[in-house]
Amino acid sequence: MTDPIDFSGKRVLVIGGSSGIGNGIAQGFRARGADAHVTGTRPDAGDYLEAEDSDFRGLTYHALNVSDRDAADALAAQIGAVDVLVQSQGVVRYKRAEFEREGWDAVVDVNLNSVMDCACAFHSGLAQNDGSMIVVSSVAAFKSTMGTPAYAASKAGAASLVKSLGEAWARDGVRVNGIAPGLVPTKLTSVTTDHPERLEASLRSIPLRRMGTPEDMAGAALFLASPLSAYMTGQTLVVDGGLTLS
Repeated sequence: MTDPIDFSGKRVLVIGGSSGIGNGIAQGFRARGADAHVTGTRPDAGDYLEAEDSDFRGLTYHALNVSDRDAADALAAQIGAVDVLVQSQGVVRYKRAEFEREGWDAVVDVNLNSVMDCACAFHSGLAQNDGSMIVVSSVAAFKSTMGTPAYAASKAGAASLVKSLGEAWARDGVRVNGIAPGLVPTKLTSVTTDHPERLEASLRSIPLRRMGTPEDMAGAALFLASPLSAYMTGQTLVVDGGLTLS
């Protein structure tokens, strides 16, 4: 019997796979045989090894600044067709910076505009391979985040884009789905996870009483990219330990 989550012979690209959730997802695919590629903003993977909790074992690294609206096209021309595209890029600006135009634009550029740029850049290759795209948004897409309006709005836009592209690209043989993580310890959530009192308060609101892990998100991504979800498109899985149930 064929293993449905064996990705041997498949090329997987994780945008934002140099750290955090994206890195965990990339390693999940690598562990199941994929030719796994990741992107990050730094010139070389070695630049992350001291500054980030990153694992580049078996991964091919590409520098990509998604704020450059033409960069995704150039990367697609370099890499060629992929079987799975995971978009896990993301930024947030705290201290009410997102209430200013500069902060708003910077967050929306990365969290929403670049998602469409990367989707379009790799669409033809995904269609060629009957591939799938997975967009990592956030539970912030479905609730208020009072201090970070651009983050919430851009993640809501990304989740909406999953629906639209899921319908539009079905005719091309491309499935588009998403993952909305809850609280996962990454550099974006360190404002909570690095402070014991804030973390304790957050854990009380999670029915499973723990944070998520990049490996938890990798499990969802493997499912969405596999034949196990062959009849799913345009859907976003909420993977939050029950955080948004009440």
